[in-house]
Amino acid sequence: MAEHRTAHSRHWFAPDFDDWFGRGFPGLPGWRPGSAPHSIPVEVTQRDGMYVLRAELPGMGPEDIHVGVEDNLITVSAEHDETDQDKGHSEFRYGSFRRTVRLPEAVPADRIDATYTDGLLTVRIPVPGGEPKAGQTVPVRRGGTRNEQRPA
Repeated sequence: MAEHRTAHSRHWFAPDFDDWFGRGFPGLPGWRPGSAPHSIPVEVTQRDGMYVLRAELPGMGPEDIHVGVEDNLITVSAEHDETDQDKGHSEFRYGSFRRTVRLPEAVPADRIDATYTDGLLTVRIPVPGGEPKAGQTVPVRRGGTRNEQRPA
């Protein structure tokens, strides 16, 4: 199994399906079933008693993003609807977006903070110390400037 390590972490983060098989599974560039959600690029770090998951979700608002927590799984999903505007050319991605990240241990959903600023979702998760609650949703709020969202 592949290990994902951060510069400040001794813990591993299990890859999700996209990491194991690649976004082009089964080997066709850009292939994915029409109903399959797009993958969301993420970055997970650990420092100062917190896991920090950052996800790129440009062109959305907090109301478009859902963060779910179940045991040690954090799932970020979003919908980006295509406009009716006539376009001569577009490389934007529309539809469903989804990414699930497995953390090394179960996390308490009621202590997670999620903010969205300038296309970047930042989810701060305290390293667990108690009994987690399963199957909860984390509210996403609009943040300040992007510089306020970067981990120190």
